[in-house]
Amino acid sequence: MPAILFVCLGNICRSPLAEAALRAEAERTGLDVLVDSAGTGDWHVDCPPDPRAVRQAMRHGIDISTYRGRQVSAADFHRFAHVFALDGENLKNLRRIRPADGTAKLALLMDMVPGCEGRGVTDPYYGDEAGFAQTWDDVTRAARAIVAELSSIRG
Repeated sequence: MPAILFVCLGNICRSPLAEAALRAEAERTGLDVLVDSAGTGDWHVDCPPDPRAVRQAMRHGIDISTYRGRQVSAADFHRFAHVFALDGENLKNLRRIRPADGTAKLALLMDMVPGCEGRGVTDPYYGDEAGFAQTWDDVTRAARAIVAELSSIRG
């Protein structure tokens, strides 16, 4: 079973939405995949997602209110085959903290979307609801691309 981890800074906005989008897309297509999210920072460990992220997911019929923030760990680089950073700064941080024997492939999430390579998902934390809608659009496009790639690999 493929295992994918999404990582942003605090694990309360972008990465939980990416986790929710991939779970929904995998379920829709019948793909078995292990999905989780984490943050490079520790400010929101055990905290629920930002209320605006919860509302955005609910607009699409997905309840993320039970998700809890956690910080990425060294074990994650062994547990997950793919670790997707939501922006370049977090990708840099992941490369720095990755153990030398870590096996996970690291990449920017938007590298999965043709035409969006090298682009990060904008952090909506300091903005309004519209920023969370844009984040949802980005992570949903990426989730569809991930599922399409995984489906083509498995047959």
